[in-house]
Amino acid sequence: MSADLIARDVSVTRGGRTILSSASIAIAPYGLTALIGPNGSGKSTLLRVLAGLWKPATGGVTLGGTAITRLRRREIAQRLAFLPQDTRCDFAFTVEEMVAMGRHPHRGRFDRERDDDRRAIEAAIDICDLRHLRLRTIERLSGGERQRVAIARCLASEPEVILLDEPTAHLDLEHALSILALCRTLADAGRAIAIATHDLAAIARFATHVLLLSHGRVVGDGAPDAVLVPATLRGVFAVETEIVTTADGRQAFIFSQSTRTSGAALRQGLYE
Repeated sequence: MSADLIARDVSVTRGGRTILSSASIAIAPYGLTALIGPNGSGKSTLLRVLAGLWKPATGGVTLGGTAITRLRRREIAQRLAFLPQDTRCDFAFTVEEMVAMGRHPHRGRFDRERDDDRRAIEAAIDICDLRHLRLRTIERLSGGERQRVAIARCLASEPEVILLDEPTAHLDLEHALSILALCRTLADAGRAIAIATHDLAAIARFATHVLLLSHGRVVGDGAPDAVLVPATLRGVFAVETEIVTTADGRQAFIFSQSTRTSGAALRQGLYE
């Protein structure tokens, strides 16, 4: 059963600089929450705090109603999976070996694989459509395939909550949509999912909830159609936005550079 992951009024200071200020968020089961905002807005920082990797200067995080600071690291790893931006592997592990690493929180370092371990591994391989690749070594996979392996490794630990930092970065359009569709499928099945992303157009299609950050502060929180509005996007991203409805009734975004921003850039000689 999934549990809520909630951060209340968390602030983070690094090197004397506040990089996250009084941020609150609830990652709920059956939901795909998107953290969006410009570079440096605090998305990755908030994910690390939610994962219990960084201790906030103020505020706190609860998992299923229990303060995350009261949980052992192993228990957190059993209940919550965090996928950072950099998932590079320098060793020629097979896909199956990589996915099996997700079971480490559930067994001792030298324990033999049990039946429940094997069931979780096989389920993760199937959910992420990796059965035809299970014996292939990781360096022989495409970027999208490697990302599916990384998500399968998270799933093998059978977590209640999955946090992903830029899971579609550097992927082509087909693989990016595939990863986001997989995240939404996992959310629809009952997990609590949160992703940090820059892909606003895809978020309007796949996310159930959006948290918009700017300069370390929450400036938008709600359903995608309530947060992703032209005035807000202009203020945060300095772009003009036209929202159109596609043939299937979905929202699509057309972005253009703000005339104010482009004029300022020209005056500064940025296009010389």
